Amino acid sequence: MIKSILDTDLYKLSQSFAYFSLYPLAEGTFKFHDRNQESWNRNDFDFLTLMKRELSQLQYLHFTETEKQWCIEHIPYIPTTYWEWLTTFRFEPEKINCWLDENGVFQCEVTDNMYKVTFYEIVILAIYSELRNYLLNMYENHNYNEGKALQIFREKIKFANENNLPFAEFGTRRRYSSDLHDKICRIIKEESKTCNSTSNVYLAMKYDLIPTGTMAHEWIMFHAGCFGYKRANYLAMEDWIKVYQGDLGTALIDTYTTDSFLRTLTRQQALLLQGLRQDSGDEIEVGEKIIARYKEFRIDPTTKLIVFSNALDFEKALRVMKYFMGKIKTGFGIGTFITCDPGIVDFVHPNVVMKLSRCRMSPKDPWEYVIKVSDDFGKQMGLKKEFEIAKHQLHLNS
Repeated sequence: MIKSILDTDLYKLSQSFAYFSLYPLAEGTFKFHDRNQESWNRNDFDFLTLMKRELSQLQYLHFTETEKQWCIEHIPYIPTTYWEWLTTFRFEPEKINCWLDENGVFQCEVTDNMYKVTFYEIVILAIYSELRNYLLNMYENHNYNEGKALQIFREKIKFANENNLPFAEFGTRRRYSSDLHDKICRIIKEESKTCNSTSNVYLAMKYDLIPTGTMAHEWIMFHAGCFGYKRANYLAMEDWIKVYQGDLGTALIDTYTTDSFLRTLTRQQALLLQGLRQDSGDEIEVGEKIIARYKEFRIDPTTKLIVFSNALDFEKALRVMKYFMGKIKTGFGIGTFITCDPGIVDFVHPNVVMKLSRCRMSPKDPWEYVIKVSDDFGKQMGLKKEFEIAKHQLHLNS
């Protein structure tokens, strides 16, 4: 299932190094959430036992010398000292607390230093998704056919090629299987004219693709927990710039709504950042807000980039690209549509996330619960009382 420590998204490494550099004592808890609320109260197999068995295999992964040398050469914005440390890192499955709730829905939490606990998110999601898909295929006769799935993907690549649609592969966390993901990246390398990048570092190394990604919601959520909602976006951007000095310059904007992010964005930050990533809300509406903010800063929007990554398919991405043509540069991060389309009738893909739920600056500090607000109601996560605090401090209308 998980092939390597690098079988994860690039932003796990970039965030880990940022915590490692600025907040080495900080701790956090990541919490799993199934938006579909799928029940595993079944008599034909014990999902929890099988999941724990797969998670136990993480302890055997280690960062190899070959991987280290590749990262030093291809990820130059993270220094060699960090890669040296990563050779000592090991997953600790005993820190992963798993259970089924009263409805049989899988639950999971893991706590550790921020620079280590961040690594658990993607691998747990990928393991869950693959095990879930495997079991449903075995016990509910899904009749999965890999050849059919790959042909479906080739048709999608043909569509992107014909329409000159640029995209990056973002599908690790909810992939149908690791083997299908691997073959999809091979096809991207061999057949795609508009994609040369993947968020998955292991597959980027294997197929000579560009590893892509910057930050996730957790980076801003961590800053909210430590410093408060009002300046979380601002301080998160300042810290990111402090660590990367202009590299990895695509900022995620919707953790506490796009309006809140754009309000605290400074002209200096906007000039230094390459662009912004939209991950919730309406693409056109959000894009127009971004363009307007650049114009307020007297920055030519056509010199900047928006990366759209909100549950996209290629047809929707093409419509967005055409709308913004000549207004601002566009890119597209596409995940589940690429890596979890097995061609099974009535197949429902997993809709799982794992987010930071609490954090603290050091073991001497109290735990602070954190939330994600988002521009989409369905993507909100966290305690109700924290939403009330955020609503007041950020002047949110709903």
